[in-house]
Amino acid sequence: MKKVVIIFLLVFSQTIFGLGSITQTEKLAATCKVWGFLKYYHPKIASGELNWDNQLLEKLPLIEKAQTKEEFSLILENWIDDLGTVKEVAPIVLSKDVKFFDKNLDLSWFNDKLFSKKLSKKLKFIEENRFQSNEEFGPSFDCFKNLKNYFNLDYTDKNTKLLMLYAYWNVVEYYFPYKYVMDQKWDKTLNEILPSVVQSNTPEDFYKVLRKTAAKLDDSHVEFHIYPSATAKKSFYYFPATGKVIDKKLVITEILGDSLAEADNIKIGTVITKINNRSIREIIEEKRDMISASNEAAFLDKVLRSILVSESEKVNVEFMNDGKCETKEMTWFNYHDSHRNEFKKGAQKKKDKFKLLDHNIGYVNMGVIKPKNVPDMIDALKLTKAIVFDMRNYPNGTFEEIAAFLNSKEKEFCQYTMPYLNYPGRYEWTEGRKCGTENKENYKGKVIVLLNEDSISQSEWTAMCFQTAGNTTIIGSQTAGADGNVFEFDFSGFHTGFSGIGVYYPDGRETQRVGIVPDIEVKPTIKGIKEGRDEVLERALLYIETGK
Repeated sequence: MKKVVIIFLLVFSQTIFGLGSITQTEKLAATCKVWGFLKYYHPKIASGELNWDNQLLEKLPLIEKAQTKEEFSLILENWIDDLGTVKEVAPIVLSKDVKFFDKNLDLSWFNDKLFSKKLSKKLKFIEENRFQSNEEFGPSFDCFKNLKNYFNLDYTDKNTKLLMLYAYWNVVEYYFPYKYVMDQKWDKTLNEILPSVVQSNTPEDFYKVLRKTAAKLDDSHVEFHIYPSATAKKSFYYFPATGKVIDKKLVITEILGDSLAEADNIKIGTVITKINNRSIREIIEEKRDMISASNEAAFLDKVLRSILVSESEKVNVEFMNDGKCETKEMTWFNYHDSHRNEFKKGAQKKKDKFKLLDHNIGYVNMGVIKPKNVPDMIDALKLTKAIVFDMRNYPNGTFEEIAAFLNSKEKEFCQYTMPYLNYPGRYEWTEGRKCGTENKENYKGKVIVLLNEDSISQSEWTAMCFQTAGNTTIIGSQTAGADGNVFEFDFSGFHTGFSGIGVYYPDGRETQRVGIVPDIEVKPTIKGIKEGRDEVLERALLYIETGK
């Protein structure tokens, strides 16, 4: 009997101990959330009275030593108490004019199983009596709060790395408008990435961890450039052409260094199947967790930049030649030489801003035409039966002038969500943009817009604008799915950013990740590229003539 009782007590005590224990990752993740919440919500911290970064660095050693949930909660409780009394101002009256967008806000973690009831109540009280800002949201808004604090951090120190991660994670948590459409919950990303942050041995290792974190935003606006260090500068060599990924093969669509390409018999339509004995499919999958893209079309476009660059001059490349595989050892060159079309130097034909095609059809290259050219374009193309606006590029801010030509009256073409600064994490619907004006002489022909994965941000936004004409048809394929402005952050070791405001159609339809959905889907084929055809434009011309 005594033996049974002893065994029972032993099991019971171990169970109780297990319930109170806490892992390092759990502690660090919870601390990240509490620190970020207080940074934006606590009146004393959000107002800038305290150096909140230094306080985190002071507390992390204590947090590391905490063995149980009770010890951990007590550290956070005392930390909050040491900040002083929060003045009770609740209920904070919210303007009836504000229409909230709440898909991003989630403070349910206040009731995390790691927290004591006392700590949860403190956090809720601070939410209800949060800092009220007089700041207006605009291009100069600093969501990091004192961005300079993070510029020259020592990324060989574990706690400093945690500070940088916490700052970045919470900027996304409270100021990334599309958090709700990411494939993976942002909480899960934090838990996954923390061990790698702690274990990273060099600043470069740490930057790569942050790059993987940024990739989880699933936002085509996200770039993550790691600056080369003075001690570890690398040389890079480039393929003298670029292309598109079609059917997991790399098809050359443009020659960048013509004499170099000719030396290796690289032509428009050349199909590359392997680089250094690895298939294009394998290389793509290897790089997937390092690149942020809103959709697969945008990912395949962005991944090309890393496929066609090498740290070695000598590169084995496998080509398809007359249905057979042929492998060559190529010499790749520096960026300048690999992107220099020597044969065409001084004689390159300028791209037409606009022109008249056969059968009274107008064509406008939106990547070339500028606002000052629009009046001449209108004069030349106003009597055509259709105008093709090629937006498989990045426009030059011509939407306003062209929309006034296309529309008979003013129309709203988009609306925005922007951060509601007095309730971080909440967004508010704001007045969108309008285009067009009263114009009885507006264009009466068909409006065709060509789009593809190269159409990003202003391209997508301009396409939305042109859709208001009412006689607009979108032809092409899925766009990059990243609209709006970009928050950019520059640090001593890296540069990154993300979409800063939410952009939607007037009826609330989403554009992020979805992109602008074509009315007629057309994608280039390997056969068409080899034949030098523009199959998307061909389909547009067919539609103009047949109506289908």
